[in-house]
Amino acid sequence: MQTSIQLKNMKFYAYHGVLPQEKIVGNNFVVNVKFTADISKSFVTDDVKDTVNYAEIYDLAKAEMAVPSQLIEHVAGRIFTKIRDAFPQITALEVRLAKLNPPVNGEVEASEVVISD
Repeated sequence: MQTSIQLKNMKFYAYHGVLPQEKIVGNNFVVNVKFTADISKSFVTDDVKDTVNYAEIYDLAKAEMAVPSQLIEHVAGRIFTKIRDAFPQITALEVRLAKLNPPVNGEVEASEVVISD
């Protein structure tokens, strides 16, 4: 039995960007993670060891968001890889990373990278 779990709208202030100003001032970012795994044993045991501990997934995302990078693609890829490596029981994974108010020549709410398998 497959179950989906989502961590929605994890908010971080970080220093990702190509422009020098982005590395100094920083910006707001939103990370969403959705994954699928067979966690049916936890339905009976009520034990966190029988599921995917989403607090640990949050901590992985937080740690990667703290590492300044030029591209959000790079950060999203690192988050994706860390989750995949830490939780082999995950059968499908989607990581979404959005930079709010990106520095473009116009009004844009966010730029977002989506990585999934």
